[in-house]
Amino acid sequence: MPYDYDASKEPHGVYFLIDNKSFYASVEAVQRGLNPLKELLVVMSEQKNTNGGLILATSPDAKKKYHLTANVSRQRDLPQDEKLIVVPPRMNLYIKKNLQINDIFRRFVADEDLWPYSIDESILDMTHSYKLFGQQPREVAKLIQHTIRKELGLYVTIGIGENPVQAKIALDVYAKHTHDLIGEIHYDTVPSKIWTISQLDSVWSIGHRTAAHLERMGIHTMNDLAHHNPYDLTAEMGIIGAQLFALAWGIDRSQLRKRVKVREASLGNSQVLPRDYNDQFEIETVIKEIGEQVTARLRHHHKLAGCLSLSIGFSYAASEQDGRGGFHQSIRIDPTDSNKIIVTQLTNMFRNHWQGQTIRNIAVYTSRLSPNTGQQLDLFSDPQRQIKNARFEAIVDAIRDRYGFRAIVFARSIIHGGTAINRASLVGGHNGGNAYE
Repeated sequence: MPYDYDASKEPHGVYFLIDNKSFYASVEAVQRGLNPLKELLVVMSEQKNTNGGLILATSPDAKKKYHLTANVSRQRDLPQDEKLIVVPPRMNLYIKKNLQINDIFRRFVADEDLWPYSIDESILDMTHSYKLFGQQPREVAKLIQHTIRKELGLYVTIGIGENPVQAKIALDVYAKHTHDLIGEIHYDTVPSKIWTISQLDSVWSIGHRTAAHLERMGIHTMNDLAHHNPYDLTAEMGIIGAQLFALAWGIDRSQLRKRVKVREASLGNSQVLPRDYNDQFEIETVIKEIGEQVTARLRHHHKLAGCLSLSIGFSYAASEQDGRGGFHQSIRIDPTDSNKIIVTQLTNMFRNHWQGQTIRNIAVYTSRLSPNTGQQLDLFSDPQRQIKNARFEAIVDAIRDRYGFRAIVFARSIIHGGTAINRASLVGGHNGGNAYE
């Protein structure tokens, strides 16, 4: 791409990337009648484990004063300050608020122009509608901020761009640090707004490892990236290199209305254990529980799994002693959605590779999925027994779908070490709480 590149040939729209500022902490503050931007508050996960609770969110002042980082800092990092409010998460409440916020967005855009990007971020294609609410995009952004603040008590930051990637960078790099919580990037401001960024991993989609890779190539800033030979980038990093080059020029040709259909490559589940596990029976109990949860998802989606993967993560101390963080194994299997078959295979994989290390993380994934068009019987097993087992699993699924997971549980989950019953009440791995409290 020549350095006098003509951006007029690119699609030009009006996009808002809207972030709910310190979302979990802000919701908790508002529920207590407090100003989200002026209170010292953190949301911390359950503390009943050896590492202490994980801080999921902090109010802006708590982050600034105590140097706390969400999803990194733990209970041990909390200061002894009576002014600091520490609360447990209420995921159901946050989901409810997210839905209310996106309903407000729907007053400004059509459904096809709204994309909830995460629980606290949404992308709005305002190209066709912003003039209904104001003369300039920034004017409409302020109206959205005012509406959410008035109705829900929450603050939002807004990045504005001519495409989604410009809006995202405007949000992350500029909006969160301006007095009006709004940032803008356009094609004609790319040199002053994007090329001036000196910290590569502060830009969306550039992680620490990618930044380190670029550093080794002599690329230290976004200006370096924009003016690097694009063919060398592609030769070194493949399609990612081409995408990064486009990113540096603020180019994004995606269209919100044309939803990308993601191919369903796998189904699975993972769990960070509430404490260190070193008893084989307890570990295999959790593997069994996760395996049954995954097979239930297979049946729900009418899929059969042809490949099964088990990942075991060691505790910190075990990793230091063993020299590995854990182990990962995959095997090909005849397509199935049977609890018994999948749990048996998982247990065998675990026993064949576990050497007594202390466990802290377990993950089970299935891939090579195929449609379940009918039950395939095994010629070497009693066909009536196979049919009865399949019917039993279908009945259990139906009962849980109607009355909840805990309506029927296997006895093994009740013993010490089982986690399925407790996790059934969690949302996104955390306490669901009451959305109406």
